[in-house]
Amino acid sequence: MVSVRRLVPAEWAQAFPIVVQLRAALDEAEFLHRVRRQSFSGYELVGAFRDGALVGVLGMRPVHTLARGAHLHVDDLVVDERVRSGGIGRALLAFAEEDARARGLNAVFLDARQQAIPFYERERYVFHPAPSMKKLLGG
Repeated sequence: MVSVRRLVPAEWAQAFPIVVQLRAALDEAEFLHRVRRQSFSGYELVGAFRDGALVGVLGMRPVHTLARGAHLHVDDLVVDERVRSGGIGRALLAFAEEDARARGLNAVFLDARQQAIPFYERERYVFHPAPSMKKLLGG
């Protein structure tokens, strides 16, 4: 059985060993700094627990834009590599979707790594027609 709930700030450090499996460039101090900073804009960490152990983490935030309207953006979804394909990712997405509905948001958006696309498609996520682009502003 998997239970899913929001993590409180005192639990954020417990999420790091899982999140670093996706965000390998972060060390724990930088991870905690970024989560703390993002939390001021509504970012939340959600944890999935099995037998009391944290086995999955989802980072999400409500967003309101002209192009997409009111929606929930999933920034991070990571399931511990030792327990993948056990319904944990599905449980985290279900939590996010229910949370979005409860907030009156009209959709859930996320950016997917290529290898995760089949998982999201099984969960009935579809490609958005606008590609994401970036420009690094190095000095």
